[in-house]
Amino acid sequence: MSKTKNTIGDQPIYDARSLGTAKKAVLGLQHMFAMFGATVLVPVLTGLNISTTLLFAGVGTLLFHLVTGGVVPAFLGSSFAFLAGYFAIAPHGEPELLPYACLGVAVSGLVYMVLAALFRIFGADKVMRFFPPIVTGPIIIAIGLNLSKSAIDNCADNWSIALVAIVIIVVCNIWGKGMIKVIPIIMGVFGSYLVAAVTGQIDFTPVAEAAWLGFPVDGSRTVFSIFMGERNVSLIITSILTIVPIAFATMMEHIGDISAISSTVGSNFIKNPGLHRTLVGDGLATIVASLFGAPANTTYGENTGVLTLTKVYDPAVIRLAAVFAVIFSFCPKFAAVIEVMPAATMGGISLVLYGMISAVGIRNIVETQVDFSKSRNVIIAALILVLSIGINFSAAGAVNYTIGAVSLSFSGIAVGSFVGIVLNAILPGKDYRFRNERLNPTGVNFEIAQGKSLAEPGGVDKPDTF
Repeated sequence: MSKTKNTIGDQPIYDARSLGTAKKAVLGLQHMFAMFGATVLVPVLTGLNISTTLLFAGVGTLLFHLVTGGVVPAFLGSSFAFLAGYFAIAPHGEPELLPYACLGVAVSGLVYMVLAALFRIFGADKVMRFFPPIVTGPIIIAIGLNLSKSAIDNCADNWSIALVAIVIIVVCNIWGKGMIKVIPIIMGVFGSYLVAAVTGQIDFTPVAEAAWLGFPVDGSRTVFSIFMGERNVSLIITSILTIVPIAFATMMEHIGDISAISSTVGSNFIKNPGLHRTLVGDGLATIVASLFGAPANTTYGENTGVLTLTKVYDPAVIRLAAVFAVIFSFCPKFAAVIEVMPAATMGGISLVLYGMISAVGIRNIVETQVDFSKSRNVIIAALILVLSIGINFSAAGAVNYTIGAVSLSFSGIAVGSFVGIVLNAILPGKDYRFRNERLNPTGVNFEIAQGKSLAEPGGVDKPDTF
């Protein structure tokens, strides 16, 4: 398999022009299926429309490539981090409540724009001081743990089917080779689904009744539908206050993903096209998707794994995968196959995925060597975790306030995130600086600012970079 290496600015781009149309199509399909399992799982869990999700995964990816100059080989799929927000507003996937949750996600996309502007104006080093791992790590941990109950409830529907999914994921992830190791989620869904079908636990009537072709957007499930009739102002405000804080964690996840893609390809995309442009691309994709009733978008690690596997880094292949996703979105029968998936299959998959969300937060803390011998760090992490999880599982499930005729509800994640960011800003002893000159294949680059060297009085140690 021959590859050609070109350059755009200082970015090396490995293209697949010499592969031929058929091989490029296969590569594009591979990228689409790599993201497929996780992307469609979000609407399955939340009640959002699967066809709409596929449409805006493709559209969002193309929009991201347009904003970033077509240089970054990234695919954007459904973000799991926002699941807690959807469940807080529409706990059972109520169609009349989901547009309000999508509105909160759309506003979260605007926060990406604000952070991108701050990066552009002040530089990443000054802005990232407010979002170090001691803040984002515990927030990510809390997001995963808050979702754990829904995973267990779905597994309880049929633990045997759930265990099939869990075992397949573990086996593929640990002992899988090649592409199997890259797509354990799809393998888990397929295997568990197949067992459930063979044992007669799936009703395929909706699949038989579904049309082969259909428009993927339902106007009654878009954010615009809120403003077509009588609207719930309290729910609008509550949705925004509940979901927007999650963006602080997903933006850090975005930076980690761009760093990982940079390390895989061997080009510093954090510097060129720059985080301000990649954040804008991600934010715009999220805004557009949520306005039309699709989940928030985010850069996908699964597709970074495919880049590592194939060694073909041409962004044009990613754009081809996006086009395939758009095409599949116009097939309701395809979406119906996903919709009849057993709850236990979703439970087994989500049990692993929700745990992985928390594990990412732990990894964020460990790999950046957060110093828990410092009382400030212990206090910040403790309050974020206890507030985020405790409030979520309290009797009320939120902190409720009434201002005049408007009732407001603050979720645990919202309260925990706010307290953590404020405490980190005001407590002395901040020791993190963001670096974008060096790449780290595992995530965001930080360095600990050391004090005077004991070996050299009056000297300063060279900062450790992670």
